[in-house]
Amino acid sequence: MADDTIFGKILSGVIPCDEVYSDERCLAFRDVAPQAPVHVLVIPRKPIESLRSASEQDEALLGHLLLVAAQVAKQEGLEDWRTVINSGAGAGQTVFHLHVHVIGGRPLAWPPG
Repeated sequence: MADDTIFGKILSGVIPCDEVYSDERCLAFRDVAPQAPVHVLVIPRKPIESLRSASEQDEALLGHLLLVAAQVAKQEGLEDWRTVINSGAGAGQTVFHLHVHVIGGRPLAWPPG
């Protein structure tokens, strides 16, 4: 599956990003429109549209994304943070390449949205 999203362009190097972590399976970078003092996106290198389109074959990758999200939060000095995965436009997903938001650095209200 080709990935012509902005995240696909970031992964291919066409669009630069403020990288905070990278490995063979994922990339983490600062959100260009942060919702908190720390707002990092963790994206898989494999183009998966959303969590609902992930398959059992992606199980290890999904776990890796969450572990990287926690590692990034700690790297950014967060003791408390929120991870968010929007799945579908109605849930707020605007880029259709799976991504985990790592948000923190200020008190976060509940419920969100």
